Amino acid sequence: MSSAVSAPSRPGPDTRPTSAPVLSWLHRRGFNRLVLMALPGVIFMILFFIYPLFYGVGLSFQGEGGLFSTYHRFFADPYLRDSVWITLRLSVPAALINVLASIPLAYRMRHPMRGKQFLTALLLVPMTLGTVFVAQGMLDFLGPDGWFNQILLLVGLIDEPVVLIHNTAGVLISMIISGFPFAFLLVLGYIGGIDPNLEKAAAVLGARPAQRFRMVLLPLLLPGLTITFCLSFVMSFAVFPSATLVGDPSGTTHVISIVAYEAAYQNIDYAFASAVTVIMALVELVVLGLVMLGRGRLYRGTSSGGKG
Repeated sequence: MSSAVSAPSRPGPDTRPTSAPVLSWLHRRGFNRLVLMALPGVIFMILFFIYPLFYGVGLSFQGEGGLFSTYHRFFADPYLRDSVWITLRLSVPAALINVLASIPLAYRMRHPMRGKQFLTALLLVPMTLGTVFVAQGMLDFLGPDGWFNQILLLVGLIDEPVVLIHNTAGVLISMIISGFPFAFLLVLGYIGGIDPNLEKAAAVLGARPAQRFRMVLLPLLLPGLTITFCLSFVMSFAVFPSATLVGDPSGTTHVISIVAYEAAYQNIDYAFASAVTVIMALVELVVLGLVMLGRGRLYRGTSSGGKG
């Protein structure tokens, strides 16, 4: 009885997917998949950040009076030049107050407490309202005929309404209300990442609460506070709605963003408006550089004290 011997089958065509020719060409030249994944983000940054940045800087030198005519025009006019100092007098205190006010709240909420989630949500409400809505609420509440002044007049604490809007105080209050939730979230995240066992160890060694905060917690928190102040300052330096709605835009709250707006949309002078925005960026970079330099002189240790 003979058994049939089957002929060996021929291998069929290779149906496995092959790399596209373009991907293979890029791979041979050192472009791996990670680079290709980052390519859309790089293109987005070039189109919507780098190109507008260089275009605006170049436009600022195209004034009718010469290469630096727009910058000379800004610094030669005291009314325009003072807008830089007005903006700094508003943005620096607002950022500083937001950071300092966030520290005790974040430190308390770091530990278990009743109503923690409700309090966190309540502190974040101004972030959801927007600057314009906050300004309108201030006009209704802190105005001469608002609830605040009417209650103080009713109980006899004041004889005439307190002026809290259409001045520097009104803009500062609006900036603090709008910027505090952002600073609080950042500080809460930084302080929550510090290992609580470090404070316990300091307590075992005899350190009092104030000493534990100053010698253990604050040095570890200082890098986070620096970053929080820098981000809050950048947000505050670009103040525009508050300075217009609850401030005195032609006087005490004539900030530099109003100068840029008037140049671009009222005077249709894009070269001068670009020069003003370049000056804004340079002032911000100087302040941020000084803050980071001061932070480096105060503390050179580790920037984290994580729980891991």
